[in-house]
Amino acid sequence: MQLRKNQTLERFHEFLKLENEIGNITRQEAVSMVPPLFLDVCPDHFVLDMCAAPGSLPDGMVMANDLDVQRCNLLIHQTKRMCTANLIVTNNEAQHFPGCRADKNGSKASEMEIEPQISQLLFDRVLCDVPCSGDGTLRKAPDMWRKWNPGMANGLHSLQIQIAMRGLSLLKVGGRMVYSTCSMNPVEDEAVVAEILRKCGGSVELVDVSSELPQLVRRPGVRKWKVRDKDLWLASHRDASKFQRSHILQSMFPSGKSYVAPANKDLEHENDEIVISEDGIQLTEDTSTEDLIEEVSDLPLEHCMRIVPHDQNSGAFFIAVLQKVSPLPAIQEKPSKKRSLFKKNPELQEKLSDQVTRDNSGLEPDSRDVAVEKIPEAATEADLIVDEPDEADMEPDPSSISNQDDSEETKAVVNGETDSGKAVGKRKLQLQGKWKGVDPVLFFKDESIINSIKIFYGINESFPLDGHLISRNSDKNHVKRIYYVSKSVKDVLGLNFRVGQQLKIASVGLKMFERQTSREGTDTPCSFRISSEGLPVILPHITNQILYASPVDFKHLLQYKTIKFADFVDAEFGEKASKLMMGCCVIVMRDSKTMSGPIKVDESTIAIGCWKGRSNLSVMVTAIDCQEMLERLSFRMEAEKGSSAQENKLNVDELKLNGVSKVEESETIQLVADA
Repeated sequence: MQLRKNQTLERFHEFLKLENEIGNITRQEAVSMVPPLFLDVCPDHFVLDMCAAPGSLPDGMVMANDLDVQRCNLLIHQTKRMCTANLIVTNNEAQHFPGCRADKNGSKASEMEIEPQISQLLFDRVLCDVPCSGDGTLRKAPDMWRKWNPGMANGLHSLQIQIAMRGLSLLKVGGRMVYSTCSMNPVEDEAVVAEILRKCGGSVELVDVSSELPQLVRRPGVRKWKVRDKDLWLASHRDASKFQRSHILQSMFPSGKSYVAPANKDLEHENDEIVISEDGIQLTEDTSTEDLIEEVSDLPLEHCMRIVPHDQNSGAFFIAVLQKVSPLPAIQEKPSKKRSLFKKNPELQEKLSDQVTRDNSGLEPDSRDVAVEKIPEAATEADLIVDEPDEADMEPDPSSISNQDDSEETKAVVNGETDSGKAVGKRKLQLQGKWKGVDPVLFFKDESIINSIKIFYGINESFPLDGHLISRNSDKNHVKRIYYVSKSVKDVLGLNFRVGQQLKIASVGLKMFERQTSREGTDTPCSFRISSEGLPVILPHITNQILYASPVDFKHLLQYKTIKFADFVDAEFGEKASKLMMGCCVIVMRDSKTMSGPIKVDESTIAIGCWKGRSNLSVMVTAIDCQEMLERLSFRMEAEKGSSAQENKLNVDELKLNGVSKVEESETIQLVADA
């Protein structure tokens, strides 16, 4: 807000917005970026970010999940600039995140499926940055002072435990999970960690990471605390009244022990006068000295870390690192209660379809350990599901999808109207996916289109397209965009089809190709152009429709957007451009090192997609990207000029050392300058 109002900083504000939009910078509080540093991620890991709102792995994958659709959209926008095919963005409830366990003897694979290499969706690393009261953000969000109250933390405690337990159930044995909040309330921090350690019964350990990131100033977790409720401090669960125990849980206290009041205890003291001690603990006539002793946890909660604002001028954060050393313990279930529960709420079966898993001898070795895991002891009946596969978990019939899951936009089209009120004619409607308002995720298998793309761009076999292309439109004749996914993402999508599309996928893969029609009305050999997002990835594998331009001509393309072949400064380049096939082409800015030969793509490579028409080249890049490239180009040219001037000076100094006369020196300088 200050940057917007201050005219002196107007140019700086515009610079920040431009660089942020392009992706050169991302503004985020530094302390918010600490938790991932403790994940110890390797390139081949499957990583789950359970609550991923903002804030490329070669062989691994990142699945980023958030419940809020708008935050998912922001996340998608932020991650587009990363140009990675290893990302899936999902929109599921974190505490009910699907495990996607395939039953090899159960449902049949759909036609769109590619046989997956995994039988259950498990992760090497899980980031669990849960929703919290946010009292650690008071410095950057002063409005929190008006909104905050102790009840916020108490109300989130159970949800935080559920999300953390779900994360651990999705974690491979030997994997690491980082639990974090931007709150300093122990009810959301140490109390949650202590409760999941108790639930897991030794199958999960709290890791001491005090030696990691030594420059990070942190404090150890606490082992004793009180719980605030309204105007009272409670030292233990037994201090809570009968009515408080409905929302003040035993897991909120250091010991985690429950206190059951004797029969008629509350009635017996109903008329007692309530007394408050100096430290705010509620007292009654039967309160003993022993009751006033604060509880102390017997768990090693000092291995947690607290980052407080005044230690290093930051926001506040709580972080705990957990490692799964063995499968989570199983529990005894009551089938009768489960079945009666789902009779009343049949939709719950589909929503929580993987909360309880069965032992399946056909599972992969990595999955077998987790396949026998069940819900922890303290789980409620609402967390349980029946063991038998249900029709809701099977692959839906495509013919029935559009009737039950159409988005509002599609319903309007069915009625023959669009937002503008115009009829759309007899155009075939796009079928929706399993999830309402979400486009389907389909493997793109149109061989004629795929082959035309390969031949047109000369894409060599080192870049696999078959089986790695995705579309979001079930009508292959109207596919507008084709996305590219890595092998790991491909395997997960195949598994997701197999288990009935349990993942609600908001975005997947990297937009690689887009349908493009010629304004000149001429059919092109390939109807798909390379998207700006996908160009950095596919660039090293293109052998056709690619040209090198001098810095001057490249700069002119960015400035004027369209240039006729005859108007290029480099006449040879203009001639080569005129001989390209009609359609999309790639122009790379060359220097003395990239006149020919294979392209080495790095951070210094500048390339753009263009459209080769009958008489000109037209840039297919957004105005903001053109502006950014021009700035990069100007910076590079200035750097090269400075380097050239320095080199000339060194040459002259060397001549002086060799005894060259002043006349010869001046002539030499002129020759070097001309060169």
